[in-house]
Amino acid sequence: MLSESRTELGKIAISQEVIATLAGAAAMECFGLVGMASRRITDGFVELLGQENWSRGVEINIEGNRVFITLHIIVCYGVRISEVARNVMERVKYAVEEVTGLKVERVDVCVQGVQVDMTRAGGQK
Repeated sequence: MLSESRTELGKIAISQEVIATLAGAAAMECFGLVGMASRRITDGFVELLGQENWSRGVEINIEGNRVFITLHIIVCYGVRISEVARNVMERVKYAVEEVTGLKVERVDVCVQGVQVDMTRAGGQK
């Protein structure tokens, strides 16, 4: 599904994949986030997605000019999960609205796992 709008110059269409990529990139800027998780959990294992797959951890629903976003994330061990989730929600909403001009109605965050971030723990990745 595309978000379409018309101007005096023509039609603008924004795909769900573009919005998902924007949302994933914005989320990754937040402190305490290890990465995006796959939307599917198989056998209790959560897949940590690489940079090229951030959009796979994001679900987008578009109704008119309203956007509903669900993010699947993995947070860093030792951080306050509620604060990380709130920061992700605010950052994603702001980024998507600024870039696309669409109204983000809701951002839901599903924490799929907690992982030790070796860069914060003083180790090497």
